[in-house]
Amino acid sequence: MDAIQQASRQQVRMRGRSYVAFVFSPVVPIVDWLADIDATLARSPGFFAGKPVVLDLASVDLSQAAIAHLVGSLDQRNIRVLGIEGVDESRLTANMPPLLTGGRSCVVTQVDPPPQAKTQSNTRAKLPSLLLESPVRSGQSIVFAEGDITVLGSVGSGAEIVAGGSIHVYGTLRGRAMAGINGNAAARIFCQKIEAELLAIDGYYQTAEEISDSLRNRPAQAWLDGEMLKITPLN
Repeated sequence: MDAIQQASRQQVRMRGRSYVAFVFSPVVPIVDWLADIDATLARSPGFFAGKPVVLDLASVDLSQAAIAHLVGSLDQRNIRVLGIEGVDESRLTANMPPLLTGGRSCVVTQVDPPPQAKTQSNTRAKLPSLLLESPVRSGQSIVFAEGDITVLGSVGSGAEIVAGGSIHVYGTLRGRAMAGINGNAAARIFCQKIEAELLAIDGYYQTAEEISDSLRNRPAQAWLDGEMLKITPLN
């Protein structure tokens, strides 16, 4: 009986996923800081919905009750706090997000969608797109959750491109490219020269070590086939 049970057991399969976490660094008075958050949400109502958020409290001195109130205030705005950093763990209760350490800083550039021109009622509106005419340099993180991103130059090592739609890089892609972050499994990633550190679509990713050497320094595209990220050369 035990042998039959052991034979029927299956190994636990684990997949890795990579996400961009926004770091919120509140300042006092907290009421005014929350008002600034509300202004951002008024421009892009769903921008933070479902996105990982880290709360950095290094620049403020908040009591345990104040931290709990702040986390609750963000939750009321549909902002879910993944973890908290910059505070002593003794100020966090069991009901609060966990203490995080070891995060790597980067410059995040939030780009609002361009205004849409009026179209006839029988014309389907196209998703907005972002055109970057300059290279994306190391340390930069470009986030455009509303649609596609096109980079006319290259994406440097340590840089990050995050799009709700597809990503097109007309130069060398050396950094990280994450497409379809809002659950768009049909998104794709195109580049003229692939040297990427990481490629991801809808949360499924491949790191530099997993990308075949035969694809290196060649034009390539990446797309999802079910739950598998595939990368092939562009003919």
